[in-house]
Amino acid sequence: MKPLFLLLFLITSFAYADEIGNQYKEQAEAGDAHAQYYLADTYFSSGDSKQATFWAEKAAKGGDIDAMALLSQIQFTHGDYAHAKALAQQATIAGSKRGAIMLARVLVNTQAGKTDYPQAIKLLQTATEDIDSDSAVDAQLLLGLIYANGVEVAQDDAKAASWFKRSSSLSRTGYAEYWAGMLFQQGEKGFITPNKQKALYWLNLSCSEGFDTGCEEFDALSGE
Repeated sequence: MKPLFLLLFLITSFAYADEIGNQYKEQAEAGDAHAQYYLADTYFSSGDSKQATFWAEKAAKGGDIDAMALLSQIQFTHGDYAHAKALAQQATIAGSKRGAIMLARVLVNTQAGKTDYPQAIKLLQTATEDIDSDSAVDAQLLLGLIYANGVEVAQDDAKAASWFKRSSSLSRTGYAEYWAGMLFQQGEKGFITPNKQKALYWLNLSCSEGFDTGCEEFDALSGE
């Protein structure tokens, strides 16, 4: 099972590469950088890091700035934080919202070195402005996690709930709250310490919003 926080930025990509990657392959093999990026992202969502890296590198060389952000995410999941940060910075400077979110992820993770929450929040707030982009969903979710977590910023569940609600409104009602609950249940090394009370709080809110899986996870965790 992939770490939950890895899936945080893949909430719209649940199909496996061999099921949906074929629609990009012909164009990708013909040198279309955007198709190469979509193919790389599809492989990444299916857990094939090797193929994801191969196609993302091709796409990045072809000028796709989001592919550079994807490479940053791949390096982050492998624990190469210095490389991940450098790639995220390049992608952010080039204008990639995905790059900005990745840079924010690095800046709030103690495993990556000295944290910078003010800069991370600034990057995420900018990324939330484009509501037509999937990046807005992820940026709002990460902002909510920062305020729910209460590390280096005052814990503010009301502000967190507001960001989660905005994120869920662009995806599925109760979904961001569900992810918050799952992340607090499992934890994220360098960012979130497992906290059963917080996990139950957000899973319960997800359930109250009508997200059935949130109810199932709340019941399961309550019975432990």
